[in-house]
Amino acid sequence: MVESVSDIIQRISQYYKKKGKPEAEHVIVYDSAAEGLEPIYFFITDLMGDFGLKTEKLIDNFTSSPGSGHFGELGQRATIMQQQGTKILADINAVLRSVLNLIYDLKDFKTRLQQYNGLKSKDRLIHDAATLSLKQIWMDKVDIQKGNSSIKSMALGQAGFITLIDAFLSVADEKEADKIDLNDRIKRILKPRIQEFNIWLSQSENELKKRYELEKNYLRSQVNSLKLYSRWAKPYLKAAQQLEQKESGRNIDLVKTFNTILLELTLFGKSKLDIKSSAFAGDLPQEFAKDNFLKKQKRNYNVCILVDFYFRGIPQRVSQQQAHYSFGGKTTATFKAYVLNDDEIEKLNQELSKSDLGDVFGLIEGATTDSLGRLQEEIDSFLNEKDEGAEKEKKSSEVNPFLALIGKYEKSSKQKEEKKKEGAEKKEIKEIKKDTWIEAELIRPLAAKKAGEMAFNLFNTYKKAHGMVSYI
Repeated sequence: MVESVSDIIQRISQYYKKKGKPEAEHVIVYDSAAEGLEPIYFFITDLMGDFGLKTEKLIDNFTSSPGSGHFGELGQRATIMQQQGTKILADINAVLRSVLNLIYDLKDFKTRLQQYNGLKSKDRLIHDAATLSLKQIWMDKVDIQKGNSSIKSMALGQAGFITLIDAFLSVADEKEADKIDLNDRIKRILKPRIQEFNIWLSQSENELKKRYELEKNYLRSQVNSLKLYSRWAKPYLKAAQQLEQKESGRNIDLVKTFNTILLELTLFGKSKLDIKSSAFAGDLPQEFAKDNFLKKQKRNYNVCILVDFYFRGIPQRVSQQQAHYSFGGKTTATFKAYVLNDDEIEKLNQELSKSDLGDVFGLIEGATTDSLGRLQEEIDSFLNEKDEGAEKEKKSSEVNPFLALIGKYEKSSKQKEEKKKEGAEKKEIKEIKKDTWIEAELIRPLAAKKAGEMAFNLFNTYKKAHGMVSYI
C-alpha cells in the first residue's frame, strides 16, 4: 500500500505538540456534470502561485473502470510505449554485451603491454621474466600456426627434438644459438625461429599499441551509444508507467462495467518564513532582525500547503475522430497547512523517492544507467588513462587566455558545480535535528499561524470565486 504524503509528513514532523497533524484543514466538495477537474486544478495552482507559494505536483494517479472506453484507449497507448521501450532495451543489451567484450579484450592488451614494458626494465630479473613470457605467447599464438613443424609439436611429438623448447627459451639471438652445446639439426631449426621471434617482438608492440588505442576509441563510441540509447528509452518507459492505472481495491466509486474514472492529485506548495520581515512587523523579537542572529540560523522554516484532489467522473469522448475525453463529476479538494523546516522537506523528498511513487525511476535507472554504472570504474580506467600528448594540451590550455572566448573555462566550472550538486543530493538525512527552544517556541508557532491563515485564504478565495456558500 502506498503511503500518502500526509502520512509521511506526520511521521517525520518534529512538531511534537501536534504530532505531525496539519495546522488547519479545509475541504471543498464541488459536483458538476458539466465541469471537470481541470478548471479547478489550474485555478488552484495559479492561486497558489499568486500567494507566493512554490508549487510542485507530488501525486498523479488515475483509475478507469475496465468496461469503459477510456480504459481501452489508454491501454492501447500504454502498449505502444511498452513496445517501443522494449525494442530500445534490446539494443541496449546488445551494446552492453559489446562493451563487456571490449573491456575483457582491453584487459588482455594491457597485460601484454606491461610485459613489453618489462623488457625495458633495468632489473635483470624483470627483463628475463618478460622475455620468457613473450616467448611463450609467441609459441602459443604465432608459431603454433605452423602445425607439425612448430616448436612445441616437434619437441613433444618427434624424437630428437626434446631440447628444442628449452633451447628456444634460453637463447636471445642467433649468435648464442651457435655457442650452446646442441647438435646441428637443432641449431638449424632454432636459428630461424629466434630470428622470427625477434622480428615479431619489434613489430608486435607497435601493432598492439595501435590495436589497444583502436579498441579504446571503439569502447568510447559504444559507451556513448549506450548513453544515447538510455536517453531514448527513458521517455518511453516513463510514459508507459504514467499510463499505468492504480489498483482500485474495494473502492465503491469504481464498478467494472460502469463508465467511470477516478483521479488523485496532490499539490505541495511552500514559502519560506522571512524572519527579518517578521521581526520588523513585531511578530518576532527585534533581535531576530539582526545579521548576527540570522547567520546563526542554519535552516529555514517554511509555510507549507498540501492540496489533495479526489475526482470521480464520467469520461466522455469529445470527438469521434480524436481520442480525447472530457470529464464531468464530483471533485473533493482538501487544503492542509503544515510547517516544515528545510531538513524535514528534504526528508519528505527522500521518503517519496523510496516509496512506490519513485519506483518507475528506479526501474529505468536499473535498466539503463545502473548497468553502465557498475562498469564505470573499469571503463574509466581505460578511457581516462593519462596520455603525454593530452597532458601537454591540458597544460597549454591552462595558460591560453583565448580559450575563454569559446567558454572552455565556463564549461569546466559548470561541470564542477554539477558534481558538487550531485554529491549534495546523494547525502541522505538519517536523523532530523530537534528544534531549538527559539525554533520550537517562537519561529515554528509563527509559521504555523501563517500556514493556517494561508490555507484558509486559499480555500476562502476559491469558494468566493465560485459562489459557494456551504463548506466543511
